[in-house]
Amino acid sequence: MKAAVVTSLGAPLQVQDVPAPRPGPGQVLVRMQASGLCHTDIHAARGDWPVKPTPPFTPGHEGIGLVEELGEGVTTRAIGDRVAIAWLGSACGQCRHCIGGWETLCESQQNSGYSVDGALAEYAVVAADFATPVPDGVSSTDAAPLTCAGVTTYKAIRVARVAPAETVAVFGIGGLGHLALQYARIAGGFVVAVDVQDDKLQMARELGADEVVNAATTDPVAAIQALGGADVAVALAAAPASFDQAYRSLRRGGRLVCVALPADGTMQLPIFDTVLAGKTVIGSIVGTRNDLADVFALHAAGRTRVVTADRKLDDVNEAMDDVLAGHVPARIVFQF
Repeated sequence: MKAAVVTSLGAPLQVQDVPAPRPGPGQVLVRMQASGLCHTDIHAARGDWPVKPTPPFTPGHEGIGLVEELGEGVTTRAIGDRVAIAWLGSACGQCRHCIGGWETLCESQQNSGYSVDGALAEYAVVAADFATPVPDGVSSTDAAPLTCAGVTTYKAIRVARVAPAETVAVFGIGGLGHLALQYARIAGGFVVAVDVQDDKLQMARELGADEVVNAATTDPVAAIQALGGADVAVALAAAPASFDQAYRSLRRGGRLVCVALPADGTMQLPIFDTVLAGKTVIGSIVGTRNDLADVFALHAAGRTRVVTADRKLDDVNEAMDDVLAGHVPARIVFQF
């Protein structure tokens, strides 16, 4: 099969012909139809984060495809099922996090495209129980970004407890941000979209943002505070400075939700203001299988729109460069 392989951290990916994997017990083999490119894939290939993946490996955790082979003991999936391969490749199912509905915090989890080979390939294996079914009303191209960008921002809005008529500031309007603003609107929030590119802010307007702020030309903190401040600020840009701006945009009692993971990023908080103004800082990491099922259901019902650009796997390095340069409106999806 053809796969995009990280042979060395920091080096360009190599599109190689490699043996197709075989499903082990409890796994299924998936023939890919579409696979999204997440900024995490770029961080993985570069080894940006403290816990680094081990080359050689294949990135990718927004894979959509058809089950072609069942491993021993698989009864929950059938050949021909269309399924998603998400960041959460597996979890133990036994720890307090898994039992308590927070399987994404499981310390024994495996992550697609990071600790195990992922979906930037023609075939991939995944634990059958973590291969989320994709409903008929969702195209494979749309389902790919929803499998990470969608479920991640859906979860962020949920943990922020957005209530109707609250102001939600979304910092970073790209693959995640263009979906975050839609989930905030579904929750009843008024949305302020913040980015440094006018074309992305125009996209935000088209998707329903109530206000837009170009942080390259306007101080977003002053602009949002002039509107009364944000009840919720969602930090989606992989830039530490935007986290500070998001925090300072909050009104009293506001909640900052940290989602993006900048390389070498640190965040400083003013203790006095955090305590006296009753502000909350929340970390949010992807979503569960149930959350992903919700995301697919909302999309199938016509509640969300996914903005994508198609590419071929042979163009993986160019695609990553385009993401880093900000040349992609929202999400690149590789077609197979």
